[in-house]
Amino acid sequence: MITPADIVAVASSAALLILGLALLLTVWRVVAGPTLPDRILALDMLTGVAIGFIAVIAVKTGFSLYIDIAISLGLVGFLATVAFARFVLSRGNIKSPPSVSAATGGAKTRRAGRKGR
Repeated sequence: MITPADIVAVASSAALLILGLALLLTVWRVVAGPTLPDRILALDMLTGVAIGFIAVIAVKTGFSLYIDIAISLGLVGFLATVAFARFVLSRGNIKSPPSVSAATGGAKTRRAGRKGR
């Protein structure tokens, strides 16, 4: 007969397996992310996966202090995500030098305007 402890053991093992796969995919996105916002989103997801690991281990071991650690990690992860988002927003306000194609395109427009006079 299946006991509730057996169900919890199987479910926690399956959850750890799924979280391990999510961890690998998230680390891959952090490393190979094409843009900075992709990497920031992956780091936020990494925090969520870590919280999941801690919660599953808390259920598996029965040690309830892990839940407090998971809550604390969630708060710190949220603050880190907000800080990264502010960094991306402030980085977007910096004026970059115009590209070569924009500079030549603007010169062509000025020349064309002079021809019309």
